[in-house]
Amino acid sequence: MRDIHFTTGAEYNCDELSTARSNATITFMVIAMIIFEFLVLIFSAVLHEVAHGYEAERLGDDTARRAGRLTLNPLKHLDPFMSFFMPVILFLTTGFFFAGAKPVPYNPNNLKNPRVDAVKVAFAGPITNLLIALVFGILSMLLPLASATKDLLFTSVLTGNTPVFNGSLDGVYFFFLIIIFINILLGIFNLVLILPLDGSKLLFLILPPTPGTYKFMYFMERWGLILVLLFVFFGFGILMPIITYMFALFTGRLF
Repeated sequence: MRDIHFTTGAEYNCDELSTARSNATITFMVIAMIIFEFLVLIFSAVLHEVAHGYEAERLGDDTARRAGRLTLNPLKHLDPFMSFFMPVILFLTTGFFFAGAKPVPYNPNNLKNPRVDAVKVAFAGPITNLLIALVFGILSMLLPLASATKDLLFTSVLTGNTPVFNGSLDGVYFFFLIIIFINILLGIFNLVLILPLDGSKLLFLILPPTPGTYKFMYFMERWGLILVLLFVFFGFGILMPIITYMFALFTGRLF
């Protein structure tokens, strides 16, 4: 809050100009961070899907390779709804956005042990995201920054506040934190037991192969996407303690 004082018109104009420049800088930083977060989210989702394809190929199914999906080219993986429409709607309605990529195709009938191997294929994606988070977590811990600075930037990621960088290393550390947080979020979110999320494959492995299970699978296949959206809006808070704990663990803020 600005102190009340008497000033000349020229001083007032300079003060207002400085404030306008500061606000413009903050706005630019916010926009830059949103773009960076979106790009990290998309490329992390692409790596997630490519991991599914490679694991399926390792287990005997080359459907993803024949479909041209074992590539890091994001254009091969983008989905109009998951990659663009959903994140825009979420951001406009909640201030939070989430995105995904087209699922990599695979034929479970080509797998050596379809029921068990389907779970291995599914879990390859979240494991990849958690490994990415772990690698960048180790790199973040190696950066020579004061613990108080790291704590401040760590909190900024969790609260969504715009940080103030006192040096280039602050910015590098903060961007590492974003990569870590997004990949933990992707990994944990995809373990939820709702189709088409990866955790559903484990659920169907555990459930007995009965007519009731097949009816439940049909229901999930038909309504799964709507259930996922409902979970994002109303149930995502359940995951936040897990995501926050792993974020603190991977960045060394628990120690």
